[in-house]
Parts: sequence; structure tokens; C-alpha cells
Amino acid sequence: VHLEESGGGLVQHGGTLRLSCAASGFTLDYYAIAWFRQAPGKERVLVSCSNHDGRTYYADSVKGRFTVSRVNAKSTVYLQMNSLKPDDTAVYYCARSPPTYGGDYPRCDGYDHRGQGTQVTVSS
Repeated sequence: VHLEESGGGLVQHGGTLRLSCAASGFTLDYYAIAWFRQAPGKERVLVSCSNHDGRTYYADSVKGRFTVSRVNAKSTVYLQMNSLKPDDTAVYYCARSPPTYGGDYPRCDGYDHRGQGTQVTVSS
């Protein structure tokens, strides 16, 4: 199992970035993919969850600005980030999570594999 993030970089306040998570070694169709971020000195935070059935979850801090999508045929999950703010600065990780069945939204509770992360820096 391997997950690799790409697409991070330096962007100005209000800018956009699209992160990619390339998955290999397993069938993406059967899993949820979580996007986490961790800023220096802060705890890891779940940003978004893409469930196997297409349902999605977003943290309140990114709702309306970030959009997660997946192309199972390409084994890739994307995180489109618009209207970026300096508070979005962090290392972003994607991780394989168990799928959520039922409920109002997918939870991405825990993960068993994650990528190495990609740095996102938003300047003010």
C-alpha cells in the first residue's frame, strides 16, 4: 500500500492549489481517503473525508472553500483548495481510512496508511 501526495507549494492569500493523492497497492473503490493537516506545534486535524460511496465531509474551517473528489479509475483523490488563508498553512497528508456505512457523513475514523505529506504555505 502506498499513498503519495503532490501539488503543495507557496501561494498568496486568496490563491488556489490542488493537491493530489495517488494511491497504489489497493483498490481505492473500497476505501475512504482522509485529508489531514498539521501545522507546526499544533495537533493533526482532519480536513476532509472522501468516502468510498462518494459522500464527503469537510471541517468547518474549510467548508465552502475546499472540495474533495476522486477518480477511482486513476486511483487518485484530489483536494481542491480555494480562497486560501494563512491559517491553512500546514503539511497536508492523505491517508487510507475504513469506509463509513450509514450516518449523516463519512467519519474517516483512523487510518492504516498515509503518505509523506506535502507542504502548503499561504503568505499574507
